[in-house]
Amino acid sequence: MIRTEKITKSFGSLQVLKGIDLHIEKSEIVAIVGPSGAGKTTLLQIIGTLDPADSGSLAIDGVRLDSLNERELAAFRNRNIGFVFQFHQLLPEFTALENVMIPALIGKEKYQTAEKKAKEILDFMQLSERLNHKPAELSGGEKQRVAVARALINNPAVILADEPSGSLDTRNKEELHALFFELREKMRQTFVIVTHDEGLALHADRIIRLQDGRVISA
Repeated sequence: MIRTEKITKSFGSLQVLKGIDLHIEKSEIVAIVGPSGAGKTTLLQIIGTLDPADSGSLAIDGVRLDSLNERELAAFRNRNIGFVFQFHQLLPEFTALENVMIPALIGKEKYQTAEKKAKEILDFMQLSERLNHKPAELSGGEKQRVAVARALINNPAVILADEPSGSLDTRNKEELHALFFELREKMRQTFVIVTHDEGLALHADRIIRLQDGRVISA
């Protein structure tokens, strides 16, 4: 599903990633852990095609992404990669339903089709009563579930999550963690999760540990 080979990345004179080799299978839930500065978020951004590597190769679902131009890369990202961030990154002026629809509309989905899919996913998330609420009217846990729904709307090959439970209380963390595993069982989703949450990491299928820009265990 995801394969990186010899990925490197520097910012100025600081080398953050020093030759990362990974292979992540379809429907696997993988946690990436390590101390601050280990390169976790940088690696996630490269896998998500948000930031290019300096060298090395990246393939997702059999597609070599380093061979695509910017336009092709943006189209691939929209169709195949879902993102969940620590602070949900919902657009405040839009309702829950509209936030979830946005990636589908960007991908040229018909409005009615996008709306139907978004309602179905939000119903699955037990948010059917909150469709027309804006983010300021939602709890922290509800906002993060809307963010997960948005990540799912295009049925991506992989969901990348950067500290997804970092801003949640204990109950909402547990609910979010359970949701990831339920989505894997019902939708065969692949998850790559950067986290400091040992509870989430220990429940993952596999833990990838980074230190000083290198994989020390996988």
